[in-house]
Amino acid sequence: MVAPSPLSAVLLDLDGTLLDTAPDLAAALNVLREQEGLAPIPFAPIREQVSNGGVAVLRLGFPGIGEARLDTLMQRFLDLYRDRIAVQTRPFPGFAEVLAELEAHGIPWGVVTNKPAWLTEPLLRSLGLFERAACVLSGDSLAVRKPDPLPLLTAAARIGVEPPDCLYLGDALRDVQAARAAGMVALGARFGYLPGDEDVAAWPVTAWIDEPRELLDWVGLRALAR
Repeated sequence: MVAPSPLSAVLLDLDGTLLDTAPDLAAALNVLREQEGLAPIPFAPIREQVSNGGVAVLRLGFPGIGEARLDTLMQRFLDLYRDRIAVQTRPFPGFAEVLAELEAHGIPWGVVTNKPAWLTEPLLRSLGLFERAACVLSGDSLAVRKPDPLPLLTAAARIGVEPPDCLYLGDALRDVQAARAAGMVALGARFGYLPGDEDVAAWPVTAWIDEPRELLDWVGLRALAR
């Protein structure tokens, strides 16, 4: 399915959508486990939890942890992650070409994430993407986060487009819920960190895409050849 008329702007989730951040998050978690005298855990289950946020990743690494201990370990975990925030992290295959194509045709793109700004901004800067984005909203940019639609509505206003003329691509239920509530086209990233224990077929997506290149169809550009 493609929008009946070309859209004017592209908004993206960060972890599991624009960027494959799971390798660096997994490495930080296993360093923390090593510091606590625990063996590393496999990458696959960590990957599934990344889009659920740092708390979900940390609870995976330390099952049954109490709230007080969670707070202590969380700061250590995030500090470890910040120190290696872009060692292995890269845009998902195809996104470099997609962003270049959008920019070449004057179609703005931006990022709306629940990741805090003190992690979002250095990550995007390290990959040379922060200055290129038409807007970046982090999880603490406003008083609310996704699934509340306000971050998406704010991003559209900053770019200067009406919400119905914008798409939002994400890999979590809260992403598509926020997009729907904002009146945007809600696309699901099938290549992202989809949870294995959820019925994603029931998510209120406008459509699923299997690779970033498919975004171009939604803004009236011909999909790039593979």
